[in-house]
Amino acid sequence: MDKRDYYEILGVSKNASKDEIKSAFRKLAKKYHPDVNKEPDAESKFKEAQEAYSVLSDDSKKAQYDQFGHAAFNGAGGSGYGGFNANDFDFGDIFDNIFGGFGGFSSRGGGRSSNQPRKGNDSLIRMKLSFEEAIYGCKKTVNIDVIEDCEYCHGKGGTGESTCDRCHGSGTITTEQHTMFGTFLSKSTCPVCNGKGKTYKERCNKCGGQGKNKKNKSFDINIPAGVDNGNRLKLSGKGSSGYNGGPNGDLYIEFAVSDHRYFVRENDDIYLEVPITITEAILGSKKEIPTLYGNVKLTIPAGTMSLDKQRLKGKGVDNASNRHKGDMYIILKVITPSKLTKEQKKLIDQLAKTDLDVEVIKKFDKFTKENS
Repeated sequence: MDKRDYYEILGVSKNASKDEIKSAFRKLAKKYHPDVNKEPDAESKFKEAQEAYSVLSDDSKKAQYDQFGHAAFNGAGGSGYGGFNANDFDFGDIFDNIFGGFGGFSSRGGGRSSNQPRKGNDSLIRMKLSFEEAIYGCKKTVNIDVIEDCEYCHGKGGTGESTCDRCHGSGTITTEQHTMFGTFLSKSTCPVCNGKGKTYKERCNKCGGQGKNKKNKSFDINIPAGVDNGNRLKLSGKGSSGYNGGPNGDLYIEFAVSDHRYFVRENDDIYLEVPITITEAILGSKKEIPTLYGNVKLTIPAGTMSLDKQRLKGKGVDNASNRHKGDMYIILKVITPSKLTKEQKKLIDQLAKTDLDVEVIKKFDKFTKENS
């Protein structure tokens, strides 16, 4: 397979300065480093950027590449991905500053290791609420499995503690890779102590040496009024226990709210479609309608059209999280009866013989005649 152009890989021009080339590599390293990006092709893209940088950052190699392309290195085994020139490139400047020791990676001895205090894992559960529970708030019982420190070994994983002979208590080991471009240094978790920096004479039988056990916990929580579908509630410290004395993780509760038979919610506003008869629309009336806070009397003006809308200020959702109270909107829908008694038909016929023409109908009838 043909190799990609080094300038194309870094996204720089052939006239780019060393600082521009270095800056471009920083961005790619931050994006594709395997400790950060878990996509299947991240490692290959990271190595591809390594190779491009190792050539373009070196004046001599860059001159050869500009003249002969990839063929300049074929004789030296250049078909594979190269490393960095350790003499003119500071690993710590790139990786420590970009990642801050993320995931235990560092080019120096002072990087983060697994035996430092770390926050426990967060947890997420989804909770179903009825429409009313979400609107008014409620109390719920949460039942969740969390990972906690083993109560028998107190999270250590064993007894008879001693410093790991392999990593000397650091929790990481340094490896060197000698390539055609120089020496590449990397750090990884110690395989003997699994990053703890300690080993134990006897492994804890209760947790299998992991220092952690799964435990089921139940507790009551108060759901605030006004939560909506998809909202999350954060419960600090209710997740899994931390590592090496670190704080507990957090618990997030995501709500799934059921629909209501009549009320429709949009943010903190409530919509209600109210059916009315023809006579109520023509003559107007007063009609009792439900709201979230009890029934109210609604005045329907004479001559109401179907889908006319009225606003009831402050009758929407009283949201505790943002201290906002929404409004309620009444959508009036005129219902045409499908069945009439003889008396009703007689009255309608009498009404039809009167002049019921309104301006909008007159205009439409005029347009129809003009279009014929």
